Amino acid sequence: MGITMTRAEAVGTDTRSRGAPGRWPTLALLLAACTCLWPLAAGAERIKDLANVQGVRPNQLIGYGLVVGLDGSGDQTTQTPFTVQSLQAMLSQFGVNLPPGIGGLQLKNVAAVMVTAQLLPFAQPGQTLDVTVSSLGNAKSLRGGTLLLTPLKGIDGQVYAVAQGNVAVGGVGASGGGSKTVVNHLSAGRIPSGGTVERAVPSTVGQGEFVNLELRDTSFGTARLVAQAINAMKGEAVAAAVNGRTVRVRSPASVDERIGFIAQIEEIDIVTAKPAALVVINTRTGAVVVNSTVTLEACAVAHGNLTVTVESTPVISQPAPFSSGRTVSTEQTQISIQQEGKGLQGVPASARLSDVVKALNTLGATPLDLLNILQAMKAAGSLKAELEII
Repeated sequence: MGITMTRAEAVGTDTRSRGAPGRWPTLALLLAACTCLWPLAAGAERIKDLANVQGVRPNQLIGYGLVVGLDGSGDQTTQTPFTVQSLQAMLSQFGVNLPPGIGGLQLKNVAAVMVTAQLLPFAQPGQTLDVTVSSLGNAKSLRGGTLLLTPLKGIDGQVYAVAQGNVAVGGVGASGGGSKTVVNHLSAGRIPSGGTVERAVPSTVGQGEFVNLELRDTSFGTARLVAQAINAMKGEAVAAAVNGRTVRVRSPASVDERIGFIAQIEEIDIVTAKPAALVVINTRTGAVVVNSTVTLEACAVAHGNLTVTVESTPVISQPAPFSSGRTVSTEQTQISIQQEGKGLQGVPASARLSDVVKALNTLGATPLDLLNILQAMKAAGSLKAELEII
């Protein structure tokens, strides 16, 4: 099987990436690092690392609140009227009632924020959790601010936690004389242990005759291996693979025995089935990851690129002495177009990852070039893998 791809078909490359060779990691370096790790992945893995117990999951919480105590970096309330409304509602709870119709409040030390947190499984009232505070309006910075008491609700609208505390912002910024410098992000921060759980989430674990294990990745082979490993340890007909994602396990009726039973089966080691052939490409960073099951059929690739160079040179015309003319400044522009390419390159058929890496690296393609090349190989049936672009 062969494929011939012209420059226009194979590569739609941003020429800026070729002008900065140190910007993207080389393909050989990325894939060689993966080949060093894959032999380790061929060993046994615990069921705990492959599957979760159904019903054991975190829950997302969200709330709306106010951050006060900012050093003039809060919301411009003329553009964010909801900040003023929130402040008035909060003050009314403390018996402070502003005159009706009052407007034009400039509260530069207050910012409206959204507060998010993750409620871990089996969290009980009184336990603490970390919360993230993010600006909702146009505040310049949340550094030095304090989050006022904020209820955090779940998807059902019930309050499961409350949050309050000093906001820790990892960034820093400075401005003056019309110049501004910012390092990291100033409009979001965290409050370590700033939330307190007020209500536990009911759990179905420990109820019923069976416990279901949910694989993190769909694989019929892995589901079968998990069921076989549990049956080998606990006896036949204890576990059964329901589908490629779920393994049903018969567990003891006693809650205490069931917890010990789950702990034991989580530590069982199994040798997982080979993963599906997959190539993952991150178009934003240029990272390319190829797993060990990727193979190539023989093909031919034409790889090339167009480089457009625009040079502008200032030209200054001086008037003659004692004349009434004036100095004129113009620009002289030169445009050159250069086509680079290695012509038609042969890629041999290979079933070994090292040969695949070597074959692709001989093309001299950057990760952005490689994205288009691999897509064309996949369309022609030469690349035996699925492409995932993130």
